[in-house]
Amino acid sequence: MAESNRRGEDDAADDRLDDETIDDAVDDDADEPAARGGGTATRERTKADPADSRKAKAGTGRVGIFGRLGRFFREIVAELRKVIWPTRKELLTYTAVVVVFVAVMLTIVAGLDFGFAKGVLFVFGNGG
Repeated sequence: MAESNRRGEDDAADDRLDDETIDDAVDDDADEPAARGGGTATRERTKADPADSRKAKAGTGRVGIFGRLGRFFREIVAELRKVIWPTRKELLTYTAVVVVFVAVMLTIVAGLDFGFAKGVLFVFGNGG
């Protein structure tokens, strides 16, 4: 019985130790700056000062619909210049690969459809 009391006390002490360890781990992480880059870690956001946003809007003024459209098309052209376009040979190769793949998949699906149709007619009869 004394042994069971000691176990209970040890378990309680272990629980307290685990809680303190977890609390320490959480506190240590709070002092570190947010990680940069990808991943699933959450990042802290800084609160934007409303006065700063008003200053930015007042300094630039409102851009009209044509100005926004012009900027949109300029950004499209800038992004399209970054694209690495395939050569004619690469384009024909990729096209042939896609056509062959689609033809193979079409054959597989058509074969399965035909097989299942024949199976259903065999099980349930021709209906005539």
